[in-house]
Amino acid sequence: MPDNDQHIIADLKDENKRNLAFHMLVKTYQERLYWHIRKIVLNHDDADDVLQNTFMKVWRNIDTFREESSLFTWLYRIATNESITFLNSKKRKSLLPLNEESEYLLENLASDPYFEGDKIQLKLQEAIVRLPEKQRLVFNMKYFDEMKYDDMAEILDTSVGALKASYHHAVKKVEEFLKNND
Repeated sequence: MPDNDQHIIADLKDENKRNLAFHMLVKTYQERLYWHIRKIVLNHDDADDVLQNTFMKVWRNIDTFREESSLFTWLYRIATNESITFLNSKKRKSLLPLNEESEYLLENLASDPYFEGDKIQLKLQEAIVRLPEKQRLVFNMKYFDEMKYDDMAEILDTSVGALKASYHHAVKKVEEFLKNND
């Protein structure tokens, strides 16, 4: 674990230093977590809400962090779970059938005024959105975040082999979609 993370964790667990340490934690990880969440929920405002929920959960649960994993991994696990919970909640509220999640996400992407990509980037995002949830997560973490399989396995609580298979299938589906939807 990086020295800076060790320092932040120690200060978060110290009542006298907690507020300043939390500010440092947010400053250090906010942007990376925002983009990780944004790739899952696709909408800027939703990503902000999920990011806020993530940091609130970190604040409430820092005393239970056992430091068996890195701070980065723990934060990504919370952000990933909060993102999935958010999407599942949206699905329930809108009474979307499970197979229509990709359509909901596509609408989110198309209507997001903060999306600044060109047609090619939009097409890639459309291909990614059409992936099953787990493949979408794995693809985003590996392709965009360049995350190591070991870290992903810890965050998603699965095996490296399963992740490699998911990524392989996701890449094939993305390539197929891009090839067939010029």
